[in-house]
Amino acid sequence: MNNAFISALEKHTESDWLATVESLLPAIHEVDRNAVQIWFRFYPLDLVTYLESADDLADAMKGLAMDGNFGLVDKIDSSHRFLYGHRFWPQVKNAIVAHIEGLDPFSTLANEVKAIAKEAAVAAKTNESLTTAIAAVGLMTLVQAGFDDFKTAPGATQKPSGVMTKSPEAIVAERAKDDSQGLLGFLKTVDKKFSVAFESFAFNGKFPIINDEEIASASQKDRDRDWQSFDSRCWEGPVPIECTSASCGTCWVGILGGQEKLSEPSDRERKQMKVFGYNQPDDKKPFLRLACQAKASGNVTLVIAPWNAVFGKKVRGNVEEIELEPVTTSAKNLRKTVATAVSGE
Repeated sequence: MNNAFISALEKHTESDWLATVESLLPAIHEVDRNAVQIWFRFYPLDLVTYLESADDLADAMKGLAMDGNFGLVDKIDSSHRFLYGHRFWPQVKNAIVAHIEGLDPFSTLANEVKAIAKEAAVAAKTNESLTTAIAAVGLMTLVQAGFDDFKTAPGATQKPSGVMTKSPEAIVAERAKDDSQGLLGFLKTVDKKFSVAFESFAFNGKFPIINDEEIASASQKDRDRDWQSFDSRCWEGPVPIECTSASCGTCWVGILGGQEKLSEPSDRERKQMKVFGYNQPDDKKPFLRLACQAKASGNVTLVIAPWNAVFGKKVRGNVEEIELEPVTTSAKNLRKTVATAVSGE
């Protein structure tokens, strides 16, 4: 194993990784540009590093009000299913393992991502623009999961379904469409109805939303399944929700398509996203949102974060100290998951 390569890889901070991903965006197909940036927010290296350094992991998690399914060790092959590039995961994983076992010297983070993407694209007989995002994800997964677990993971993929069976261009076009409003759709007195397509670690689907309605509000009306059987945080609907007032951070989501059709974040949402530590971009209409605050004026495609916490002060150091709510649901299972994720055992 090329320990020198791995050591060089592990020296990079979360800021280094995000800067690298941003620099590579022009080389990434539009179908995965938002997706890769969302993935790096869902699996923040800073938070993993903080938990690894904690004297008492359970206390550290409690202090962050953490809930859900955090960590990558149990999701090496599955955390990236919402990326189009997921279908090329076997080729990317093999390229990374071969790269390390071949004792290749480390260049720069961007160059290593490009090299893996190129090798995977050749093996998959596809374009590098479709393997670059998943290559970046693969290298970060290696850093967080450890080489041994990374190598022994099956390298399995989930068969694409629904819109994801289409071409990258068709997926982008589909995400940009709005539902037809019928013959009377032009009338101001008619409530326009749109759709929110969603993906999560455990399920996917679609629910209707009325024009100018918050995503979380529309989600709460969806009774199609027992959502809590999939995710204990889902009391009502597929989007986890607790407070509906931007106070808990439970409902954070990544926007894969239609972010321009959402309301601009309020000052409160932007402040609270810093409190939570979620690293919401400063864009006028960013790809990372609180579902209880974001109002839709068209179709939206989103991915639901598998966990939530409040770590802005302790990990990011960018907000004033706040009083946290105690850990509640599924704490025992969560602690086991995080312990596995941060220990690599």
